[in-house]
Amino acid sequence: MHPHIDAAIRNNVEWCDLVCRQHGVETRLGLDAWVALRRSPPLYPDAVTLVEHPSMDEVLRHVDESSGCSIKDSFGTLELSPRGFRPLFDAEWIRREPTAQHHRPDLQWSVVHKPEDLAGWGNAHGNGDVFIEGMLRAPTVAVVVAYDGEAVAAGAIANRSESVVGISNVFTVTAGIDETWSGAVAAISAVFPGLALVGYEAGTHLEAAYRAGFTSIGPLRIWVKD
Repeated sequence: MHPHIDAAIRNNVEWCDLVCRQHGVETRLGLDAWVALRRSPPLYPDAVTLVEHPSMDEVLRHVDESSGCSIKDSFGTLELSPRGFRPLFDAEWIRREPTAQHHRPDLQWSVVHKPEDLAGWGNAHGNGDVFIEGMLRAPTVAVVVAYDGEAVAAGAIANRSESVVGISNVFTVTAGIDETWSGAVAAISAVFPGLALVGYEAGTHLEAAYRAGFTSIGPLRIWVKD
């Protein structure tokens, strides 16, 4: 197991927990998994495993296992098919050291502070109902945005934990994917300097993250019940 994977998982759990609690969803942190005690907001898991070989019963005991339930298998070690789940996608945990050189961004990035700007960011992201005003008041969170004129060109979210900063929800509207990643990294590192960046990605965003200086630190799998 990679020595940095636990910090990445714990950071992601803190972000999922914050999102759930902002929406009034109670959560539980156990030894094997973090769980939402009722259905989590869209795109967010109902459970995140914390250890490499968790008890499947312990992971699923407190979640709503009805259709739409999703499990973040943080080490890609679970077999949830017997419980009616299927793999949705595989991804990689990633990390970027704070000493890595930043490329000067082509776009001008800023931190979102106003609710109306967050609404515009959310509309551009495509899941605006998830990102609500209370997140702007969380001292560990920074929502960053790049504009093309007055229109949102790209965006991302950072959440700081004890030793790392999570980067998530990276999206592009009109900006190129590489300039989005390099710009988001620079913007987030300016808000939370001196800390490694962590997250997880798949597909073209994973390739862009590699080009922005990230390396893989371990696999994960998302399971979903139809």
